[in-house]
Amino acid sequence: MTDDEQGHAGRTVVGVDGSPGARIALGWALADAARRGAPVEVVSSFPVQLYLADPLLLDEKQLEAVRADTLGRAGALVDEVRAEVGQPDVPVQVLAVAGPPAPMLLAAAEDAGLLVVGSRGRGAVKSLVLGSVALSCVTHARVPVVVVHAGAADATADSASGPPRVVVGLDGSAASGAALERAATEAQLLGAEVVAVAAYSAASYWSDAYAVVMPPPEQLAGEVRAAAEQQVAGARLPDGVPVRVESLEGPAGNVLVEAARDAALLVVGGHGQGAVRGLLMGSVALHCVLSGPCPVMVVPEGEDAGRHASAG
Repeated sequence: MTDDEQGHAGRTVVGVDGSPGARIALGWALADAARRGAPVEVVSSFPVQLYLADPLLLDEKQLEAVRADTLGRAGALVDEVRAEVGQPDVPVQVLAVAGPPAPMLLAAAEDAGLLVVGSRGRGAVKSLVLGSVALSCVTHARVPVVVVHAGAADATADSASGPPRVVVGLDGSAASGAALERAATEAQLLGAEVVAVAAYSAASYWSDAYAVVMPPPEQLAGEVRAAAEQQVAGARLPDGVPVRVESLEGPAGNVLVEAARDAALLVVGGHGQGAVRGLLMGSVALHCVLSGPCPVMVVPEGEDAGRHASAG
């Protein structure tokens, strides 16, 4: 792979639409790209009316006017956020593309290293916790996606004590293994420790007969912790990154969200042992994306953690 191709593959794609959520996502993406030495591609889409797309009715001047206006607004936003986060040297390319935002972002990120979106955009229904664009991106992207919740970055910076933490969920699956390796790489960039969390719970059954075969909670916690430690020991992790394993009782999604309070990043695999095969994303990952108290990275299964993590 040539140097140009490596830079292209390592770039971060971030979607903006003028909403507060997109502004926060852009700030996070710029700071993250500065750490990894990656360029940023800012993508802003604009809707195209059917009559504009019809070759017989195409008004190229109007289409270009809308594109130029969108490009100008996105460029102005980049300048403002650059100044706010203090990242004037990160290479940025701004694109204005015609079409619905989710497909445009997914296409732009097809060969990127990372896709960053806000949890809510202009098109989100107010009653929804997660915008449709963010949901579509985390369920369909072939690269890691970071969903940045409004206020999450500020809360992390204000309340964190001690070294930063990158929390990752483990369940023995290949997906959680990919998430662990990516979490360790992110921790190396942040100067953080990895907190690998394995959740467990004694299933609740109607019949008391199951109590005979279920191990006591302390034994179950020890077995889960031992399995998680074995998974960590077998992972390809960068040297020098501290990893702490915790086994915590409760539903996995709830446990991870609670463990990630004040964390710099929560990393989850797109599928886990609890995922229904017909779903594009496991229920635990979806819960974390919906409720995460910090930026949440969803790593697709089969992702090579070191391939895109740093462009340097």
